[in-house]
Amino acid sequence: MSKYKVAVLVGSLRKESINRRLARAVERLAPAELEFGHVRIDDLPLYDQDFDADYPAACKRLKQQVEAADALLFVTPEYNRSIPGVLKNAIDIASRPWGTNSFAGKPGAVIGASIGATGSALAQQHLRNVLAYLDVAVLGQPEVFIKFTDGLLDEDGRIGNEGTQKFLQGFVDRYAAWLRTLLPR
Repeated sequence: MSKYKVAVLVGSLRKESINRRLARAVERLAPAELEFGHVRIDDLPLYDQDFDADYPAACKRLKQQVEAADALLFVTPEYNRSIPGVLKNAIDIASRPWGTNSFAGKPGAVIGASIGATGSALAQQHLRNVLAYLDVAVLGQPEVFIKFTDGLLDEDGRIGNEGTQKFLQGFVDRYAAWLRTLLPR
């Protein structure tokens, strides 16, 4: 059976990122047919239309990683009620120059965690708006807004709460089933 290659974009650069932990938790719960590859975004220059004619190497690498994927998984924190600048910058780079949108036509999912009471709900809504414009079909349900607390997720993505594990398993199962429907093998 061929695998679905899922490009994972984590919108946090922090060493102890709770969203990186969430991404790892999802990966641990996923069926073997999903193969996850984390896309590096910490070395990208700020998007500048001046380099559209000749992208820097890091930007070309980003576009190639996204293009090589069958599907996308965005894992975002919420900064000031929106997505982090580093994630928006990566999206701008991979979707440019005009006519070379690396995201176009790919199915994706948006999830996230935050220490705030609403998880990353507002950031996810902003991200969904951006992705709709970029022709990414985003899984609508279930929405995953995780309120992070100590002990919920460890560095390796092990889940410390049975209810959260069951909820995330439901998300992963739905995401995998959705990919099978959209990307039959």
